[in-house]
Amino acid sequence: MKYKILALMFFALSFISCAQTKNDTLFVAHWNVENLFDTINDSLTIDEEFLPNGKKEWTQDRLEKKIYNLSRIIRSMNDDKGPDFLGVCEVEHQSVLDTMLHNYFSDKNYKIAYLESPDGRGIDNGIIYNHDKLSLLKLNSYRVNLSDGYNTRLILEGVFLTQKNDTIYFFVNHWPSRRGGEEKSEPNRIQAAKTLRSAVESILAKNLYSNIIIVGDFNDEPTNIAITEYLKAQPFICDSIVESDLSEDKSTDLFNLAYQSWSNGSGSFFYRDDFNMLDQIIVSKNLLVGNRIDYVCNSFEVYKPEIMVTHTGKFKGAPFPTYGGLRYLGGYSDHFPVIAKFKIN
Repeated sequence: MKYKILALMFFALSFISCAQTKNDTLFVAHWNVENLFDTINDSLTIDEEFLPNGKKEWTQDRLEKKIYNLSRIIRSMNDDKGPDFLGVCEVEHQSVLDTMLHNYFSDKNYKIAYLESPDGRGIDNGIIYNHDKLSLLKLNSYRVNLSDGYNTRLILEGVFLTQKNDTIYFFVNHWPSRRGGEEKSEPNRIQAAKTLRSAVESILAKNLYSNIIIVGDFNDEPTNIAITEYLKAQPFICDSIVESDLSEDKSTDLFNLAYQSWSNGSGSFFYRDDFNMLDQIIVSKNLLVGNRIDYVCNSFEVYKPEIMVTHTGKFKGAPFPTYGGLRYLGGYSDHFPVIAKFKIN
């Protein structure tokens, strides 16, 4: 009888341990998926380039190949378990994400949070999330009003609840590009930073210990002033910061997890023989010093599966894109994804 009781106790403890292990982490990712257009002409946007008779000769076969390629990379994340949060940008319509989930993720309980942007090209931000771990409470968007009146992408915010009743505010960004030059276009990104900062401050005003995760293609690097001075996201290096000092510092509430990787020479986008860290993950202080959800130190990385790395030529080491100019290459994206892990205590 004693052995039966011990066996039952062992089984119960094993079951509890497995259940905890299954749900004790959050895997966060962001990916600029490079012009994920459908093949249908949208009269409200400038999408003519990505039509079967357009310059890129964007056919249904090419779209299906692109969706397949993206799904391979996404499925491989998190030790082949896939991400729990995935922010995406450069998507024309939710329908292409719906198709990807239907065709390649039917075994996953993934849901989509998505809003159409006023962007002239019709490219939007979206969120794919693991509904086994997360429930969507609310979906918000913030319009970035540029001085020239150009319509750029909305900043997307999903408010989520974990299984342990923790609220997470998840923002997806695709800030205005550097077209026309970095300096000339910088005021547009500063305006995006101000818009996002205002949204963050409204959250923190209600609860200083809020869990905020900000991802995106910022078209700026971690030390550009739109990030550091206007969004007020400070560089973060795990090994050099004492948690007690961080808790007592009242001057900073956002920290850039991408900074350390960028300072070591890594980047998500290859431009003119150099890597740029345009894609970043930024978090509120509570995710670094809180006792409920904690960033796993040094888990931020630029995700570079071998199958999407260019191995020869002048772009060796860069992401393998869908197009090189107008030439179809059949690759994945011109950006690498970025990832980070969080532990739920």
